[in-house]
Amino acid sequence: MIDFWIAAGALLLVALAFLLLPILRGRRAQAEEDRTALNVALYEERLAELISQHSAGTLTDEQLEAGRADAARELLEDTENSDKPRIAKLGRSVPLIAAVLVPLMGYGLYMYWGASDKVQMARQFSEQPRTVEEMTAHLEQAVQEQPDSAEAWYFLGRTYMNQERPADAAKAFGRVVEIAGRQPELLGQLAQALYFAGDRQWSDKLQALTDEALQGDPQEVTSLGLLGIAAFEEARYPDAVRFWEQLVAALPEEDPSREAIRGGIERARQQIEGGSSTTEQASAASEKADTAGATLQIQVALDPKVAESVSPQDTVFVFARAVAGPPVPLAAKRLTIADLPATVTLGDADAMVPSMKISSVEQVTVMARVSRSGDATKGEWMGQSEALDTASDNAIDLVIDRAEAP
Repeated sequence: MIDFWIAAGALLLVALAFLLLPILRGRRAQAEEDRTALNVALYEERLAELISQHSAGTLTDEQLEAGRADAARELLEDTENSDKPRIAKLGRSVPLIAAVLVPLMGYGLYMYWGASDKVQMARQFSEQPRTVEEMTAHLEQAVQEQPDSAEAWYFLGRTYMNQERPADAAKAFGRVVEIAGRQPELLGQLAQALYFAGDRQWSDKLQALTDEALQGDPQEVTSLGLLGIAAFEEARYPDAVRFWEQLVAALPEEDPSREAIRGGIERARQQIEGGSSTTEQASAASEKADTAGATLQIQVALDPKVAESVSPQDTVFVFARAVAGPPVPLAAKRLTIADLPATVTLGDADAMVPSMKISSVEQVTVMARVSRSGDATKGEWMGQSEALDTASDNAIDLVIDRAEAP
């Protein structure tokens, strides 16, 4: 903001120059005018003296005329190089008053109609945040300063989803819908957040939101993916296939999630075709796929400082999610503080959503969350890894070492 105010001050000085320069020039003109008036007064005094001497008989008529001519010549010589006197119609007080009022009025009008808060916000967002928590803090500050900014609320909702905070995300997306209207994409994001905040329980409200979104845009990808997930988890496999096939058709060819969704479609078809008579074959195929899929070996430990603030019965969730992709955890396992330190294996067999596996993405981040309430979406302490290649066989050291932002 400093450079903004410097620029504003420079422009103010330019504006004041147009008001103050005429006053400075007026002073020079006034000095010239005063000098001319003095010369005229001296000329008149000289004429009076000549007339007085002529009346006393000291000067003849010829001498009087010669004296007048000399006095007139001297007056002409004194004034011939002078500029024409300038008349200041406004005087000095009006420009000076205007010079004081211009910055005051400019500041007042800018504070009323200006956008200094937006300038400050743009400056903050131009700086790359170092952590997810820092980005969240910036967004939360943005919605406080601009509660009617749909963009700020939208990005805050997406950030909450990436932090596994669907309840907070649902509130943010609800605010976006209030501000920007019931756009299909926003309704889909709201439905997704409500679904995960409600412990993956489908409801009439969610059905109404997704129906409205697809009525506005039949290719709204979030709603299609969500409907497919809900249908699969409720064993409505034909509906899952139908929704996911529409989703694949709507996604760009280069979208990396297409393969994962196709995997979910294939598993749903196996359930439809195999049924109860081929349960063993499906199980064997699933085990074979899991063996071939990616697995992560995670060594979870607790920082000694954190150990003083937790209880042995507190729940620990260990999960992996895609670096680039939906915020839904790809795989997860549940432990307790008493189990730590522990070695946890996450693989495709631990997939939370059949259509999204660890093997379907190139990079993941692994997190461990301590939750006293047993809620996987909220906790008090956490640890998080950097981006990891799913093809790597290296063991991952994960330490729960910091408090989780509320």
